[in-house]
Amino acid sequence: MLFPRQFACLSTFALAASLGAPAWAEEAADAEAPIVVTGERPSVEISGTKTGTAAIDTPQSVVTLGRERLDDQGVESLGEALRFVPGVTIGQGEGHRDQVILRGQASTADFYLDGLRDDAQYYRPLYNVQQIEVLKGANALLFGRGGGGGVINRTSKQAQLGRTSLGASGAIDSFGGWSLAGDLNLPVSENAALRINGTYENFDNDRDLFGGHFIGLAPTLTLAPADGTRVVLAYEYAADDRVIDRGVPSLGGRPIGGYDQAFFGSASVNTGSVDAHIARIRIDQELGEGLTLDVTGQYAFYDKQYANLLPGVATASTVSFSGYEDTNTRSNWIGQTNLVWKGQTGGIGHTLLVGGEISDQSTGATRRNVLFAASGGGTAASATLPLAQSFSFPAISWTGLVTNGQTKVKSRSLYIQDQIELAPWLQVIGGVRYDRFQISAVNLLTSVPSARTDNKWSPRLGLVLKPQENLSLYASYARSFLPQSGDQFSSLNPTFQSLEPEAFRNLEAGAKWDVKPGLSLTLAAFQLDRSNTRVADPANPGFWLLTGSSRAHGIEAAVAGRITPQWQLSLGYTWQEGEIRTATTAAPAGRQLDKLPHHQASAWTRYDLTPRFGLGLGVLHQAGQYATISNAVRLPAYTRIDAAAFFDVSDKFALQLNVENLTDANYYASAHTDNNIQPGDPLNVKLTARLKF
Repeated sequence: MLFPRQFACLSTFALAASLGAPAWAEEAADAEAPIVVTGERPSVEISGTKTGTAAIDTPQSVVTLGRERLDDQGVESLGEALRFVPGVTIGQGEGHRDQVILRGQASTADFYLDGLRDDAQYYRPLYNVQQIEVLKGANALLFGRGGGGGVINRTSKQAQLGRTSLGASGAIDSFGGWSLAGDLNLPVSENAALRINGTYENFDNDRDLFGGHFIGLAPTLTLAPADGTRVVLAYEYAADDRVIDRGVPSLGGRPIGGYDQAFFGSASVNTGSVDAHIARIRIDQELGEGLTLDVTGQYAFYDKQYANLLPGVATASTVSFSGYEDTNTRSNWIGQTNLVWKGQTGGIGHTLLVGGEISDQSTGATRRNVLFAASGGGTAASATLPLAQSFSFPAISWTGLVTNGQTKVKSRSLYIQDQIELAPWLQVIGGVRYDRFQISAVNLLTSVPSARTDNKWSPRLGLVLKPQENLSLYASYARSFLPQSGDQFSSLNPTFQSLEPEAFRNLEAGAKWDVKPGLSLTLAAFQLDRSNTRVADPANPGFWLLTGSSRAHGIEAAVAGRITPQWQLSLGYTWQEGEIRTATTAAPAGRQLDKLPHHQASAWTRYDLTPRFGLGLGVLHQAGQYATISNAVRLPAYTRIDAAAFFDVSDKFALQLNVENLTDANYYASAHTDNNIQPGDPLNVKLTARLKF
């Protein structure tokens, strides 16, 4: 429901906006000039490539979501934005973190901010994001370990020299959630500018007991001390407090029916908080003769704790519960240097990248398990309660620490890549990365240490044929690796420390066609093989073999851009399938990969009927998918329809109405286990007011 207090806040905001703007604000109504992307437009430059290469010359499937698209859809979290990218599936993330599945590979760590790793487990907001880049397929040359199915890179907003601007927005939805955001850009001097982005979000949805809030603040300072020199100092603070919602259990091989609003947990126990600090400095220097240098340093600190009761096996009349409490602290130091040369030798063009990266990571993690008071006295690790819309739990206590570990990860990397233009119609991309990856851990409960060092070479090879300037045909091969400790490196099992990392191999071929400026078509076919997966050695109990493997393959197609000056369109479709090819610890050969719907399709369009009024429509379809690799529970197929209306009241003030799930479809958006399944939101109306000076 909409609450009078929140309506009053928005009405006050709208009234203040309608009174006009100060005279100085006239200078910069277009403060966001650097990048404008009207959808998944592949022809823009992709910052994640480290060379500023246009997508049409990148032999890899790439999707970009620009600020305009994010605003039009009214999305405020990364997961919401990625739902409309075919080939990307959203995991539930246990109700406290982003989790994506790219080409059948699940990850909570393959996230980047301005090209640097941002791998802690938390929900990433979008208030300070200018563009989201989804680079699909394994490619360790650019990003290092992990990224088996691809990576997600967010490009942050930066202070703009010589421009004064102020933007603000307020939004409220029919569940009672609301948010406020501001964006101020101020010149400090002729060669310096300050920008401050901030937001407050109050969470709510249709689920019983869910709630929470987010506070974000991101100041940046841009300096241009000399010609060809640019320095950016940036800091972001994120504080997230929310109820941890683990969704609903399954019954009979599908999500349990009739309990989509029921909260399977306790509002007093299921709580979580994250405080994240990310500080960064980047220096860009033009050295002349097509040579540029960028040097970036980043320090990040994450402090997280959460606890939850979660549903387990359900029957027609009962459901079981267990629970735990986790704490996690992480500090990341990252230094990266890239030298890029764009020039010619003997009539042959080059885009040469030479770079290096060093990173040190330290993680501390603990866990306690829940204990329920037993009816006959004592305690038990689980409790079975009558199935109901709300639950009264027995008295709860906690065990001592069941895990307490400290992990350190050191990575040293060097890489080189050359994109060679042999002729106007022929480019060859080749390169290799060397990683020295050291992980050491100690179990503080037993004082048992473990360590592992890997030296890995990761090649990349691509071919781009351009029959004409606006059309490219490409083929590529790339590899990546992931140590056996998993993508979070929060522990290293001594049993696994002798095992080689898992390996990912991506083969891809495709076409990219810029039909006209601002309108592009893409097509890609891929095959992704994962190998070196663990399986128990049948001849030696307690030992492991690296013979497990899986394969995902599929076809992706998209058209995105501006059909006419008034009409924007984005269409995407992915067909994909994947299976375990040889047995792993997770599943026998023949099992289908989970969270990998065979068919995904999405559409988003906006048509401006007049210079001040426009309409938007979105359609999202996913075929049925397995909740986990057990293949025991299947999430049904669904189609969701969204709509929007846009009204520019004046040059400085705009109103926007977004309707999510217009037909009130009943669907299940994501899963973590067979009994942690997240119902999708029913019909939800969101009103946004935007102010731009």
